[in-house]
Amino acid sequence: MMRLTYPPLKLLDRDISILAFNERVLRLAQNPEYPLLERLRFLCIVSSNLDEFFEVRAAPHVDAMRDDEQHTNINVQSYQAIAEAAHALVNKQYQIFNTELMPALADQGVHLVSHGDRTLQQRRWVARYFESDVRPLLVPVALDPSHPFPQVANKSLNFIVLLGGNDAFGRNNNIAIVRVPRALPRLIKLPKNLSTKQQKFISLSSVIRAHLASLFTGREVLSFSQFRVTRHSDLSVDEEDVKNLRTALRKGLVQRNFGEAVRLEVSHGCDEKLAKLLLQQFDLPKQSLYRVQGPVNLARLMLLADLAEGNHLKFRPYEPKLSQQLVPNQSFFTQLKQRDILIHQPFESFESVIDFLHEAVYDPDVLSIQQTIYRTGSDPRMLKLLQEAVRRGKEVMAVVELKARFDEEANINWAETLESVGAQVVYGIVGLKTHAKMLLVMRREDKRLKYYGHISTGNYNPRTARLYTDVSMLTADVQITRDMEYLFRHIASQVKLPRMQKLLVAPFNLHRQMLVKIRAAELAAKAGKTAQIILKMNALTDEALVKGLVNAGRAGVEIDLIVRGACILPIDAPGLDGHIRVRSIIGRILEHSRVFYFKIEQEESMWLSSADWMNRNMMRRVEIAWPIVDSENRARILQECCQMYLQDNQDAWLLNTDGTYVLSAQDLLQPKSKPHELAHAFSAQQQLMQKYTN
Repeated sequence: MMRLTYPPLKLLDRDISILAFNERVLRLAQNPEYPLLERLRFLCIVSSNLDEFFEVRAAPHVDAMRDDEQHTNINVQSYQAIAEAAHALVNKQYQIFNTELMPALADQGVHLVSHGDRTLQQRRWVARYFESDVRPLLVPVALDPSHPFPQVANKSLNFIVLLGGNDAFGRNNNIAIVRVPRALPRLIKLPKNLSTKQQKFISLSSVIRAHLASLFTGREVLSFSQFRVTRHSDLSVDEEDVKNLRTALRKGLVQRNFGEAVRLEVSHGCDEKLAKLLLQQFDLPKQSLYRVQGPVNLARLMLLADLAEGNHLKFRPYEPKLSQQLVPNQSFFTQLKQRDILIHQPFESFESVIDFLHEAVYDPDVLSIQQTIYRTGSDPRMLKLLQEAVRRGKEVMAVVELKARFDEEANINWAETLESVGAQVVYGIVGLKTHAKMLLVMRREDKRLKYYGHISTGNYNPRTARLYTDVSMLTADVQITRDMEYLFRHIASQVKLPRMQKLLVAPFNLHRQMLVKIRAAELAAKAGKTAQIILKMNALTDEALVKGLVNAGRAGVEIDLIVRGACILPIDAPGLDGHIRVRSIIGRILEHSRVFYFKIEQEESMWLSSADWMNRNMMRRVEIAWPIVDSENRARILQECCQMYLQDNQDAWLLNTDGTYVLSAQDLLQPKSKPHELAHAFSAQQQLMQKYTN
C-alpha cells in the first residue's frame, strides 16, 4: 500500500490566535441578550487581556522591529501582522464603547459626564474636589537638563503638556509631564443632588484635564494628551543563581514596573509633535502608537460596572449548589470511603472544598495537610484555616508558587504568613512552576494512616470558582492519594519521583502519554477500527501534540477540539478531510476545565488535568492529569463538559479553514438554512445553570 506524503505542516500563528480570542470576547460586549453593565465588563476584560498580551508577548516582536530582524519567526513581518490585528481590535473596541454601550447606558440613566457636558453646579463640585483631593497629589515636572523625562511606570496614566511662554526663570522649557495619582479612585460618582435622579460619574482624568491649566500659572497650555505606556513585565529570575528566590522576586517586582516599553497609548487628538516625542522617549516604532477615541485605559471602567446600580443592568446572580454527590451534614471522610465526589464549578459550589479543608483542620485525627498554592485570590479563608491547622498541632506543608505571573506578591505574602506561624513552606522545583492543584490530608484511622485528597483543573480561588468552569474531585482512592503523597515529597525534597500508579505528571510523562494515546487512536483507525478523541482545554500550542493530532486525523480518527483561546492547529491541512473540528466557547462564564477523552471501539479513557496542551505546561511546569475510572462519573463529565459544548450553537465559534472563527457552528454547518429552519438556540453554559438550579 502506497504511503501518502504531505508537505510540512504550516501551523497557525499563536499571537494572532490570542488576539482572535479577544475578538471573540469583544463580541460579548455587543450581545443584545446580555445586560448593559455586563457588556461593558467584557469590553474592559478585553482591555485587561490586551495589557497582559503586550506585557508578556510583545517584547521580542518590538525588538525585531527595532533591529530590522528578518531571519526568524519573530521579525518585522510578524510584528506588523500583530500590530495590524491589535489596532483593528482596539479601534473596534472604542467604536463599541462610543456608539453602542455609552449611549445605551445613558438611555438607562447611567452617564459618564465629560467636562463639556457638566452643569455649572457640577463644575463647581468638581472644582472643589480637585482642590481638596487631587491637586495636593499632583507634581507637574517641567522637562529641562536638570529635570529629565521622569520614570513612567508600567500602565500608569499620565499627561504630557505642551506649554507656551517662559518659566519662572525665563527659560523656554515647553514640555511638562503630570502623573495621575494611583492613590485616587479613577471613577467618582456625583452626589445625588447633582445627578437629577440619574447615576452620573466623572473620571479622574477628566477632573485633571479640566484643571490642567491651573497647574501652570503664568504659562499657556498649547496642547496636551493623556498617555500610557505598557512595559514588558514577564519576570525573569535566574533561579540557579539566587540564594533566596523570594527575596529576588521581591526585587524583581519593583523592576517590573520599569521594563522595556512595548506599547504607547495616547488620546486620539494628541499633537503629532507630542506623539513623536513620546515614541522617541520610549524607543518605540510608530506601529506601537495607539490613538484611542476615549478613555486611555478602558480597563479602569470596570469600576463603572461595579459602582452603577440597577438589577436589570447586570446578570441575575447565580448561586452554586452543593455537589449533587455530597450528602449534607455528613463527614467528608465517611462519604469518601464510599466513592469519589466530583464538583463541577461554578454550577456546583467551591464551598465544598472549603468545608473539606475545615473538617480536616478541626478533626483531631488528622495529622497533616499538604496543599499547592498558585492563584488564591483575596479571600483569606483558606489561609486562615491552614494557620489554624498549625496552631492545632498538625503538620502543614504549603507548596507556594512564587512565580505565578502577576500573583507573585500575593503568593509571597501567603508564604511569609504561613512561615510566621510555623508551617513548612516550599517554593517548588528550580526551573519549573508548580501548577498542579492538589490538597492532601493524612488521617489516623484504626491505628493506620488513611489519605484523602482533592485535585482540580482550577485554582484554590473562591472568587474565580464562581466565574470559571472547572472540575475537581475529592477522593480516598489509595493509588491516587499515594501518588499525590509521592509528588508532594518529590517537590519538597526533590528525591526521585517513584513510578506513578494513576497520576500523569509533567514534565515527566504527561506529554509522552498524551502522544501515546493519540498514536493508539491513529493506529486503530488505520486498522479499520472506529476511533474518537474529544479534548477540552484553554490553549493548544504544543507543536508535537498538534502534529500528533493531525496525523491521527489523517488516519481517520474523529477529533473534536474545544479550545477556548489560542489554537495553532490548521484544520485545512492536507489529508484531514474534515476529521478535525475546532470550536471555542465564549460565554458568560470563562471556560477553564481541561478534559481529555479517548475512545477506540467501545474502550474509553478520560483524564482531567491542570495542564493545557502548551509546551510550557508539558515541559516547564509541574502539572498533573488523573484518570476518571468510575463509569458514572466519566459519563457525567463527557456529557456536561464535552457533548453539551459540541451541541452549543449560541456561544460557540468554529475555526474556519482560513484560520478565522465564525459564530456560530450553525452558520458554517447550515449556511443556506432559513431562520425558521434552524435548530433551537442551545447554550451549554445556560443549560448547565438551569440543570443545577432545578
